[in-house]
Amino acid sequence: ETSLWCMLNILLAGMNPFYFHAVNVILHCLVTLVLMYTCDKAVFKDCRLAFVTALFFAVHPIHTEAVTGIVGRADVLACLLFLLAFLSYNRSVDQLYVGEHFPPTASPLFLLLSLFLGTCAMLVKETGVTVFGVCLVYDFFSLSYNGLKLRNGGIQQRPVRPAVSPGCGSPPVPLSGRENGKQQRLAHRGTWSSCHPEEQPSGGLPVPSRAIWAIRSYLTANNNQNFLYTARPFLKRAALVISYVILVLYFRLWIMGGSMPMFSEQDNPASFSPYLLTRFLTYSYLLAFNAWLLLAPITLCYDWQVGSIPLVESIWDVRNLATVFLVLVMTLLSLHCIAAFKKLEHKEVLVGLLFLVFPFIPASNLFFRVGFVVAERVLYMPSMGYCILFVHGLKKLSTWLNKWRITVPTLFALLLLLFSWKTVKQNEIWLSRESLFSSGVKTLPHNAKVHYNYANFLKDQGRNIEAIYHYKTALKLYPRHASALNNLGTLTKDVVEAKDYYRRALQLNPQHNRALFNLGNLLKADWALCWLNHDRLSVGLILKWHFKTCAIKTWFFWS
Repeated sequence: ETSLWCMLNILLAGMNPFYFHAVNVILHCLVTLVLMYTCDKAVFKDCRLAFVTALFFAVHPIHTEAVTGIVGRADVLACLLFLLAFLSYNRSVDQLYVGEHFPPTASPLFLLLSLFLGTCAMLVKETGVTVFGVCLVYDFFSLSYNGLKLRNGGIQQRPVRPAVSPGCGSPPVPLSGRENGKQQRLAHRGTWSSCHPEEQPSGGLPVPSRAIWAIRSYLTANNNQNFLYTARPFLKRAALVISYVILVLYFRLWIMGGSMPMFSEQDNPASFSPYLLTRFLTYSYLLAFNAWLLLAPITLCYDWQVGSIPLVESIWDVRNLATVFLVLVMTLLSLHCIAAFKKLEHKEVLVGLLFLVFPFIPASNLFFRVGFVVAERVLYMPSMGYCILFVHGLKKLSTWLNKWRITVPTLFALLLLLFSWKTVKQNEIWLSRESLFSSGVKTLPHNAKVHYNYANFLKDQGRNIEAIYHYKTALKLYPRHASALNNLGTLTKDVVEAKDYYRRALQLNPQHNRALFNLGNLLKADWALCWLNHDRLSVGLILKWHFKTCAIKTWFFWS
């Protein structure tokens, strides 16, 4: 679908890059508006907090690559479809129902629309399929908490008005479940604060104790009931969604030929490590590293491959402390979510965690290999969850901050200015090819890939001496860079040295077409000399180059 959007962009505005960027900015604005609506209706129930969340999301510097780069349109568009699918699923469930059972499906049409939008999100970007997991978990833990509150006294029911009697001698007509639930909500609309319902008696307990208390209350409330019967509406929706997702994923794998994409060690060094401990520690640290990019986007770069983040090969590596800290924070957030199960606050933490964790799972290397170490554009969708949790944290800290005469608006305004300034600076970096590649060399001088890209730019500009320097720097950092060897061969004036570069490139990658083509061109003039000297390798390369050239010409002729 992203290709279709780009084709439509070309048909309407040609190849002018301004319109490509303008469409990305418009999509980013749409995502921000839909996120604000989602937070208002399904998270905070407060338009002010929803606006603050959307504002924080709009200026986050981590979005620069996704919004400014053309390739990032897939992430922005998938995020928009992700939110629309979530809203459609939320709309399909009866929001007015408060009773002993899980809420029924009020609109099958919106449920089918959610499946369609989720499929479109997956076609745009593979991470879009995670919206189905978000919807099911949100359905189970959030939409069903009305019944738990009713059973445990979270909603103190006022006496229900007498049933309406159609006549003097007729029996009273009982109210429907929806009408009864609606009356209960209206009865307590005035007793709730703008953000939270009444506090529970366990509010003074520490978070782990409150979490255990909430789980025990939930189990006690259900021990005398048939769970399969009460959860039947949810189980029907879950069965439909899970069956559909399995079918869609099978179709996706069938299109890909039944195999996952192949990547090289240069793309993801950790996945090629022969040691399980190294892979586990590195993958775990990368989770903490991505979380740090969301929390403090200070060091940003367009490419994090080839030496940017060394492997974590020992449990004594100090970087493991970041992993442990991340585990502690996520554990405390989960316990806090469980402890606040009977409050509206529960939704804030729940949706924040779901939006943060689920969209990042496909890029985490936990289930299959991905073609990058760190990519800032894949954090576009998880950043929604981070913004929700951040605003929730600011609200919780408001009392403590006021004691020190520091108001929350002041702190947020300061952070908003810092993030806006960083975003403007990052957009200046993305203004041109030279500024982008030169900034990569300054930001990550130990990254071989950024030196290689900058050398390519210098080569295209005719600055060959500088290009050779950066090609050699890339080879010092990553000696197995076949493309750098090939490009060095094209810049050197010594034929013997050029042949050596091409041969070394082919030893590292026998399928490197450009090195094969360039070496064949050099050896073409030496055909007779190679034959007389019995240089079978050179003759074989010449023949292979000749046949491949003929095949390319034949393909162009018939196409």
